[in-house]
Amino acid sequence: MRKFLGPLLLGIGGFLLTTALLVLLWVPGQVKKTPLDVNSLTVLDGEASYLGSDRSTVKATSHTVTDGDASTGDTAVFQTFSCLMWNADGAAPDCVSAEGPDSALINAGTDAFATDRKTALSVTDQEKYLGANASPHEGLVNKFPFDVEQKPYPFWDSILDRAVDAVFVGEESLDGLNTYKFNISVVDEPAEISSGVQGTYSNDKTMWIDPVTGSIINQTEKQVRVLPDGSAALDMDLAFTAEQVSANVADAKDNGGRLGLVGRLPWIAGLLGCLLYTSDAADE
Repeated sequence: MRKFLGPLLLGIGGFLLTTALLVLLWVPGQVKKTPLDVNSLTVLDGEASYLGSDRSTVKATSHTVTDGDASTGDTAVFQTFSCLMWNADGAAPDCVSAEGPDSALINAGTDAFATDRKTALSVTDQEKYLGANASPHEGLVNKFPFDVEQKPYPFWDSILDRAVDAVFVGEESLDGLNTYKFNISVVDEPAEISSGVQGTYSNDKTMWIDPVTGSIINQTEKQVRVLPDGSAALDMDLAFTAEQVSANVADAKDNGGRLGLVGRLPWIAGLLGCLLYTSDAADE
């Protein structure tokens, strides 16, 4: 019996050690990539004053999807549609057409960009994925990389048309999930604050990031756009809704648990493989 059991144990042990090496060296690079089936709706609420209006409750949404046909194994191509709505009664839809006479729409916009699936940074050749009319992007756009570090990251600002520093400012637990806090501070920068309109732009944005997946768990933002005459075109305070934060935390915990299992698997398989080799050697 031992004559047959020894080679069997050696074979199983070799398989486990090979599996451990494969998972350790190859699998993380395949798993830690931005997925190509993103279809997410992010909801924020807050208050705003627009073009001299009284300050009132607003709702903002951002719907982001990946373009599977344009994406590749290394690059994720995104399409994003965003809306800012008046929401005085708390019943505003995610977005409406601007054509209605009683439209609650303040503004809406679209964006398209391509990012590296591992680093989450914008790729330099946006035209390759989005055509000749592609808008240049730089830095991070909609997420941080996997395994976030406590250091500054360049983050895209669509008003300035360039990346600004997202600076690490500390750690904070959100519903039991440890997050890294990053802050972006822009103060009175000259900018095109609306189509064809120049002015100054300020933004104080804080993001709470899951350090494992790089996903944005929570976000607060104070944004002010000022016309050349000194009047405010937009004065807005926004934050992810409580429901949005809870959903983001749940997703991060689920995805982080899967990545944690991938990280532990090579050590488990390697230990079992070594035990089988040791057991066979002891029998001899």
